[in-house]
Amino acid sequence: MKIFAIADTHLSGEPPSKPMSIFGRHWEGHWDKIRASWQEQVAEEDVVLIAGDISWAMKLPDALVDLNAISCLPGRKIIVRGNHDYWWQSVKKMTTAVEGKIEFLNNNFAGVGEWAVCGSRGWTCPEDPLFKAGDQPIFDRELLRVEASLMAARDAGFSRILLMLHFPPFYDHNTEKGFAGLIAKYNVEICIYGHLHSDSIKNAATGIINGAAYYLVSCDALDFKIKQLI
Repeated sequence: MKIFAIADTHLSGEPPSKPMSIFGRHWEGHWDKIRASWQEQVAEEDVVLIAGDISWAMKLPDALVDLNAISCLPGRKIIVRGNHDYWWQSVKKMTTAVEGKIEFLNNNFAGVGEWAVCGSRGWTCPEDPLFKAGDQPIFDRELLRVEASLMAARDAGFSRILLMLHFPPFYDHNTEKGFAGLIAKYNVEICIYGHLHSDSIKNAATGIINGAAYYLVSCDALDFKIKQLI
């Protein structure tokens, strides 16, 4: 079994109602590139983690065309919410809608062999100069959700933890607060995230930082190829 990851697929139906090429020519046919990479690398026994911003749809029924396009690809799929996933509903509603073919993380975790895959959306961090007062309660709520996921994995006996967020876990690489504090507290080995595009990719936290391995998996940062993690 292998574990792969990608984020920010930004699907919008077939044909796409919102072509991503408006963000640059490198986005032309981006889903075709991702799908080709997926089909080439992933076997049915493998796992693919999708770190948010899956579909531009506003409601769950409208997102099903995109979710079904993902569900028919090889492997087990595990997803967290992104800031643009307005279609997101309760885990029960979403699981029913996709007939159990995709797993959704929300205050829970997924066991993958010896690994526990934990996660939530996350939020922009207080160290970010663009952080506003209105962001604080959302940030605090996401901290609680991430810790609930990590606690559930620990209580179930997992010692190897992979954390999947949509937002970057921190703005200041030296911070010991917020999500970085939870990563240290629960001995998270791997943290993946998306959300960052264009010039922001250059300054993303990647590599080994304070003992944890960080990977930016937004699809344009990966040249529209899924990333093998494990």
